[in-house]
Amino acid sequence: MTEAHCPVVHTDYRVDRPVHEHYTLLNNDRETAPVLRAEFTPVPFWMVTRYADVLAALQDPQTFGNEVVNAMDTRRGFDLLPQLLDPPEHTRLRKPLNRFFSPAAVRRLEPLVVSHCAAMVDEIAPTGGCDIVSDFAIRFPTDMFLATLGLPLEDGKQFVVWVEAIFSGFFGADAREAHKAWAKMTGYFDAALDDRLRAPRDRQSDFLTHLVSMSTGDEPMRREDMLSVCLTLMAAGLDTTRSALSYVFHHLATHPAHRRRIVDEPAVIPRAVEELLRLYPLVFQDGRKVRRDVEVQGCPMREGDVVWLGLASANRDPRVFDDPDVFDLDRANASSHLSFGAGIHRCLGMHLARHEIAIALREWHERIPDYEIATDQPIMERGGQLTLRSLPLRWNVP
Repeated sequence: MTEAHCPVVHTDYRVDRPVHEHYTLLNNDRETAPVLRAEFTPVPFWMVTRYADVLAALQDPQTFGNEVVNAMDTRRGFDLLPQLLDPPEHTRLRKPLNRFFSPAAVRRLEPLVVSHCAAMVDEIAPTGGCDIVSDFAIRFPTDMFLATLGLPLEDGKQFVVWVEAIFSGFFGADAREAHKAWAKMTGYFDAALDDRLRAPRDRQSDFLTHLVSMSTGDEPMRREDMLSVCLTLMAAGLDTTRSALSYVFHHLATHPAHRRRIVDEPAVIPRAVEELLRLYPLVFQDGRKVRRDVEVQGCPMREGDVVWLGLASANRDPRVFDDPDVFDLDRANASSHLSFGAGIHRCLGMHLARHEIAIALREWHERIPDYEIATDQPIMERGGQLTLRSLPLRWNVP
C-alpha cells in the first residue's frame, strides 16, 4: 500500500481553540482512520490515532525511537534525560532516579505537600474568586517540584515567573525572554548542585546530593547531564500538571454532580483522578522517529519518518472505553489510559502527578466545595501542548 491510501489531515493542532475543540477534532481524526498523514507542519508526519496501535508503538522503542519527542516540532531545544537515552544508558540513569519518584517517596512528602496545598487554598478561599490557571494550577505543582528536589519552597514564586516565560516562549510568545528565563533557571540549578558538592545532605533522601554522587558506568555523571535532568524534570512536570489541573477544574465547575460526589465521598478521589487523566491527559501526543521500515495498518513508514502517537485520541477510543467521552467514576478500566505513555519511557513522574492532583482535589474541595466559571467569554485552550489559557472561577464567601 502506498502513502496515497492513507488519508491526509490538514488540521493544525498548534493553534488556540475554544475549550475541548481539540478533543473533538482528535476524535474525528481517529474515526477517519487508524493512521493518517499530517501535512500542517514543515516536516510532515504520520498520526497513529487508535489505542492498540499507539500502545504497540510506545512499547517498541527499537522501531519507534525517541530522537523526536514532539511530532509537531522536531527541533531539539535541549536534551531531555533520561527520555532521549536508550538502554543500557537509559536503564543506568533511570534506575537510580526511580527511587525518588516511587509511590513510597511520594508518600514521604505528603505531610509537607498537604500542609502547603492547604495553606495555598486557605489564602485563596476568602477572595471569592481567582484564575485557577495562574493562581493555583501552576503555583502548586511548582512548589511540589521544589519539595521533591529538596529545594526551598520560598523559591516557588521566582520559579513560576521563569516557568511562565519559558512555556510562553515555547508556544508563540517572546522566545528571547524564554531563553533568558532558561539561562537563569540553569544558573539556579548549577548553584544548587555546587551547594550539594560543598555540603552534601543525606544521599538517601536528598535528590540533588544523590545526583552529584551518581555515576554512569565507570564515570562520574557529567555536570551538563545533571543540569539536563533537573531541567527535564521541570519541563516535563510543571506545565503538564498545570494542563491537567486546568481541565480538571473546568470539568468540575461545569459538572456539579461530579463535583458533589467528590465533596461528599472523598474516598473516590483516586478513581476520579484516573478518569480525569483519561479524559484530559497531561500530554496529548508523543513524538517518535522511525528507526526501521515498518507498516502500520497498511501505511508504510520509512526509516527517518516522524510519527505522532495519539495519547489523547487513544484514551477516548470506543474500541477500548465504553462511552469514552463520558466521565464515569465507576469505569473499570479507567487506569488503562495512556496519559503517562507506556514502555521504557513511561513518565518518571506519574506517581507524583497523580498525588498532586489527588491532594489538590481533596484540599480544595474541603474549603471551596461550590464554584462556577466567572466569565461569559469563551474559555480558550492553547494549541501545541493543551492547557487552558485562563479559567476564572468564583464562589460565595461565608
